[in-house]
Amino acid sequence: MTSELSIDAPAPDFELIDDKGSHVRLSDYRGTPVIVYFYPKAETPGCTTEACDFRDNLTALHTAGFSVLGISPDDPETLAAFRENHTLGFKLVSDPGSDVAKSWGAWGEKTVNDQTFDGVLRSTLVLDSAGIVEQAHYNVAAEGHVAALRDQLGIP
Repeated sequence: MTSELSIDAPAPDFELIDDKGSHVRLSDYRGTPVIVYFYPKAETPGCTTEACDFRDNLTALHTAGFSVLGISPDDPETLAAFRENHTLGFKLVSDPGSDVAKSWGAWGEKTVNDQTFDGVLRSTLVLDSAGIVEQAHYNVAAEGHVAALRDQLGIP
């Protein structure tokens, strides 16, 4: 497992390509709080559940001032189809070598269908408007995570 980010630490900046082929930098979000979540693979059951949960809570998150970024190793074309198939109203960003996931601590050993391997760990980080980590949740469950996050952030 890579080192998890600490609360009150600056989140490492990145530059990646989003689902529309545009460059996205974390620094583009300075001035607004942002929720960055890492997920293993688009269109899998857990990742779809989580993405749709963020979608269904997006109005409340935006009203509270938060932007949302979803990051996975999928290529931009796959992300575009995922966004369109599920009407996701937030950016999906491609991290093809999982370098950002690794630098943010969202990488480690996991077991799926009795097979153990290293991969992206479902993780969510909340950053303040200066890019400082306010909350870090690693290896979270896909279902119910966004509701718990809203409770922790005091978002009705």
